[in-house]
Amino acid sequence: MQKFSSKRIETPGCYLYAIVLDGGDRSFGPLGINGGEVYTVSERNLAAVVSDLPSQRIRPERRHFAAHQAVLKKVMENGDLLPMSFGVVSEGPEAIRRILARNRKAFLSQLKKVHGKIEMGLRVAWDVPNIFEYMVNIHPELMDARDRLLNAQHPPSQEEKIQVGRMFEDLLNSDRRRHTDLVERTLRPRCFEIKRNKCRDEREVMNLALLVGRDAVPEFENGVLQAASFFDDNFAFDYNGPWAPHNFVEAAVIP
Repeated sequence: MQKFSSKRIETPGCYLYAIVLDGGDRSFGPLGINGGEVYTVSERNLAAVVSDLPSQRIRPERRHFAAHQAVLKKVMENGDLLPMSFGVVSEGPEAIRRILARNRKAFLSQLKKVHGKIEMGLRVAWDVPNIFEYMVNIHPELMDARDRLLNAQHPPSQEEKIQVGRMFEDLLNSDRRRHTDLVERTLRPRCFEIKRNKCRDEREVMNLALLVGRDAVPEFENGVLQAASFFDDNFAFDYNGPWAPHNFVEAAVIP
C-alpha cells in the first residue's frame, strides 16, 4: 500500500488501518494509536477502519506498530480485511470517503482475493553452532578450498579469501533453494499462495509467507510437521500467525 499523505501541517487526521466490506457503522474500542477509538467510515459497500489523530504525522515507534497490529488482529475476528501499511494518514472522514470511492474497484478486487483467507508465516533456520563449519562438513568442495587456504605455504591473499567466501555463499544459497523447494512442495496443496521473503541473516534457510484458508489452519500445521520430518536436528522450524494478509495484497491508493 502506498502512503498518500506526507503533510507536515499540525492538523487533525484519520489514521487508516484496513479496508473491509461495509457492515454498517462499527466501533472496535480504544485500541488505536495513542489509545484512539477505532471505528469505521463507510462509502457504499466499503468501509475504512480508522482512528482519530491529533495531527497528520506519526512516529514509527514500537508502541505505534503494536497498536496497528492489535487493531488488525481485532478486525480479523470479524471477517476479511485489506490491511494498510503502517503510517497511512488522511485529513479526516470526508477524505477517507473519497479514497474509498476512487479506489473502490481495486479494493473490492483485493478483498475478493483474500476472502476467507489469512496469512501464516514459516521460518526455517540452521540450528548449528557455526554455519561455516557446518557447510564445510557437508560440502567436500568447500572443505578442500578451506584446507588449501589454511595449508598454503604463504599467507592467503585477499582474493583467495574472497573466492572461498563466494563459494560458501553460493553453496548456502543453493541449499536454501533446494530446501525451500522441498518445503513448498509439501505445503503447496495446503495453501492458496506462497511468497518467499528475504532471509534476515546467514543462518536463516527460508522465510515464507503463506496464504491459507481460515478453516485450513490445522491442515497447514500438519503440513509443517510433515515438511519438518524431512529434515534432521540441524534445522529449526518456526511457524506463526494468523496475520492480516500483508504479503498478498497489491493495491496502490489514489488519494
